[in-house]
Amino acid sequence: MPSYDDALALFHEWTVSESLRRHAYGVEAAMKWYARHFGEDEQLWRMTGLLHDMDYEKHPTPEEHPSVGVSLLRELGYPEIMLDAIMGHADHTGTPRTSRLAKTLYAVDELSGFITAVAYVRPTGLDGMTPRSVRKKLKDKAFAAAVGREDIQQGAADLGLELSEHIANVIAGMQVDATRLGFGPS
Repeated sequence: MPSYDDALALFHEWTVSESLRRHAYGVEAAMKWYARHFGEDEQLWRMTGLLHDMDYEKHPTPEEHPSVGVSLLRELGYPEIMLDAIMGHADHTGTPRTSRLAKTLYAVDELSGFITAVAYVRPTGLDGMTPRSVRKKLKDKAFAAAVGREDIQQGAADLGLELSEHIANVIAGMQVDATRLGFGPS
């Protein structure tokens, strides 16, 4: 399997937008937290989070994303469990999420983006963020309107977690990498 450094170089080659890079870093941070929590392969889970949207900038249509990226990752020798998870994070592919890896990627994708949006409007960013503050913003349909609230609910349910617990876990994972995500220490 390629190394994390290989994955990071590939990601940077395919993704130049700072906002999309930060989204992937946020998903990666949450995946790392969950890998430790579940006792899974941390490198595999981090790379899955990092690479899940690697083709989105160049191939944003449902006909291409994430299929183009997955095809390249397959050629480069990435494991099928990762490729299935990446395909499964996009509902339009119809790929079932059967592995814990796939369920977790789906569960953290939209939520990490939403938590980032909440952090941007808080004076302290991710520092001191609570599930309660995130849930309050989830109720405001005009806030980060493009984020699929149903996907966030479904993701927590698929992991067998109560929503507040899942939110707390993702916040915790993202706080560890706050500087990389653009939220330096307060």
